[in-house]
Amino acid sequence: MIFRDRHDAGRQLASLLEDRYCGEEGVVYALPRGGVPLAALVAKALQMPMDLVIPRKIGHPNNPEYAICAVAEGGELLCNESEREYVDESWLQRQVIEAVEEARRRREQYLVGRNPLPIRGKTAVVVDDGIATGLTMRAAICDIKSRCPARIVVAIPVIPADTYAMLQTEVDDVVAILVERTYLGAVGSYYLDFPQLDDRDVIELMMEQG
Repeated sequence: MIFRDRHDAGRQLASLLEDRYCGEEGVVYALPRGGVPLAALVAKALQMPMDLVIPRKIGHPNNPEYAICAVAEGGELLCNESEREYVDESWLQRQVIEAVEEARRRREQYLVGRNPLPIRGKTAVVVDDGIATGLTMRAAICDIKSRCPARIVVAIPVIPADTYAMLQTEVDDVVAILVERTYLGAVGSYYLDFPQLDDRDVIELMMEQG
């Protein structure tokens, strides 16, 4: 199965979620940039407000494209522990500080002074346009857990079967359209039209959400 574009995937996700969670008190969280168009459609269907959670990857010092850790605005660090033990801890802590600062800078850029929406005791629905290893999604989950929601739901168009099983142990519900035993290797492989979004796209979509 291939999605036409992010809006097609978002509409399908919204349809799956609507019967389960419409009308609940909660917040829909998008992982920018790619998760924002999908989350906007989900938030509308569920009649929930929308916010952002902004995890940042930390690449290996010898191969920056290979992520070994991820951290979001709150500073909760999630790592591939088998890789972390070989990395200098002082270097890693510097990277964490830089990543948290960048996540907070992006929040200010995208939301222009808007405070995070309260989630304590409510349902958090976390949306992205796809998952591969799940590292950034898991960092987003750690960040949201620190705010004490009643439950966390991950909503995703496509996810590898092993990552799906792992996330099921970490959140209350994982809603996925495709759970792939043989993953194609990149989220974009599951979309006919998968353009890169820029910061202006995120800002405009969030302004539409009010």
